[in-house]
Amino acid sequence: MFRKLFDFLRKPSAHYSLGALLIVGFASGIVFWGGFNWAIDGSNSIWFCTSCHEMSWVHEEYENSVHFSNPSGVRAICSDCHVPKSWGPKVARKIQATFIEVPRKITGRINTKEKFESHRLELAERVWGIMKENDSEECRNCHSQESMDLAEQDKSARRKHSMERRLEKGETCIDCHKGIAHELPKDYEEA
Repeated sequence: MFRKLFDFLRKPSAHYSLGALLIVGFASGIVFWGGFNWAIDGSNSIWFCTSCHEMSWVHEEYENSVHFSNPSGVRAICSDCHVPKSWGPKVARKIQATFIEVPRKITGRINTKEKFESHRLELAERVWGIMKENDSEECRNCHSQESMDLAEQDKSARRKHSMERRLEKGETCIDCHKGIAHELPKDYEEA
């Protein structure tokens, strides 16, 4: 009986090769998936986001915002507002950044503050449009209607944050909170 087992282990067979292939494939899949997720997480870090000099002045604006420093001590970073949390939309956003934003960086479209400012409205409107379309999902990852203490808000904020008003007017967070983390474009006119 042991002789047959030793013979089986010494002589590769189609059955044995298929098993080895499955094990190697499974292990490779784990390594690939881990590496892919590591890269996605790394590209969500504040270090990565601000590693391009084009983002240095945007980062300075963010450092002067309530999302950077506030009484509660909670800090939002770039990816909290600019990268969806759910896996599919997150990967789609990373693909968009790779094929649209990276080429724009390479070609020098916004490589100076003056060039950036000339495109700021266009860039902001793109982000605002995405946030309007997804009901400000990025905001809702940290802020929730249920957790708001409306009694602590002033009368105007209470009225604007009421669920009835939101549903009635089809409003979402970004409709009122443009410029909360970055300066509004100079040529922006509120409708």
